[in-house]
Amino acid sequence: MPDSRGTQRLVPDFHVRINGTELPARARADLLAVAVHEDVEAPGMFTLQLINWDMTQMKVTWADDDLMAEGNEVEIRMGYVDHLEPLMVGEITGLEPEYNGSEIPILTVRGYDRRHRLLRGQKTHSFTQMKDSDIASQIAGDAGLTAQADDTRVTLDYVLQHNQTDLEFLQDRARRIGFEVVVENKTLFFRPRQNASAEVLTLTRETDLLEFYPRLTSLTQVGQVNVRGWNVKDKAKIVGQAAAGDETTTMGGSTSGPSATDRAFGSVSASSVDRPVLSQAEADQIARGRFNDMALAFIGGEGVCIGRTDLRAGKVIKIEGLGRRFSGLYYVTATSHTCTPAHGYRTAITVKRNAT
Repeated sequence: MPDSRGTQRLVPDFHVRINGTELPARARADLLAVAVHEDVEAPGMFTLQLINWDMTQMKVTWADDDLMAEGNEVEIRMGYVDHLEPLMVGEITGLEPEYNGSEIPILTVRGYDRRHRLLRGQKTHSFTQMKDSDIASQIAGDAGLTAQADDTRVTLDYVLQHNQTDLEFLQDRARRIGFEVVVENKTLFFRPRQNASAEVLTLTRETDLLEFYPRLTSLTQVGQVNVRGWNVKDKAKIVGQAAAGDETTTMGGSTSGPSATDRAFGSVSASSVDRPVLSQAEADQIARGRFNDMALAFIGGEGVCIGRTDLRAGKVIKIEGLGRRFSGLYYVTATSHTCTPAHGYRTAITVKRNAT
């Protein structure tokens, strides 16, 4: 077999550490598949699939081994020989053995990034005279995480977490203002959607993408979003507005989804009165957040390419070779990195784009 460095770079590889120690050789030999799933809207997940049977001693192996105990920290690196990159640090949360009379027993070890800790138990808690970024920092600290929360600027008189998990509550607060909640290792990020960032890489249809399925829909697009509330002190209505032209970015495109829809079907607005809004600054912030989230749903897509560790959720990429309307910048909202003997290393992506 050729042993050139160029050939070796094409050989998929992965390393797994549990509690800081490399996977033992016998566990590595039993490992059938490794997968890492990232998502800006949900806890990242990993799975390890292993043969769960000792043919010599005729007994179950890894399902009873302390190495696979719940709570153990797992670090997964993927890539190619001599070039591996860390994809996830998470914790084991579940074991799923499979016993089929005609096949050798299999064990799936499942775990999540530390966002899963924010899903444990519903809480009722009030926050007074705090910004959403301050609330996120407090909840992160209570969960043993370090917070990197972008300043949300608007101080809120009173916020109630009503019988919600911490993650449900934080994601609800984030969606109001066009933010997202992401955890990487032990750091919680409370930040605006990152679709205004510069692209980190370019994929071309001819050479990089194995398959890609984009779609454009105007059904959810409106030209203006209104958020209405009532100022109790001043006995006056509050109206926050965001309209075509208020996009934080058009991602290199010339026409946003709201603008294109207004031009094609006439101007339409949507009003929100589904929750209390107590100040003009809060109403404006929510209107901008909802408008930009709506616009980002204009174009979506899913695709698969040869495995790439630099394809990560929360990054902007450029895709070329799709024609004028669908080529351009896309925000990666989810990725799935899988390594199996049958297919090697593959990366699947879910993307969004707010303009053409």
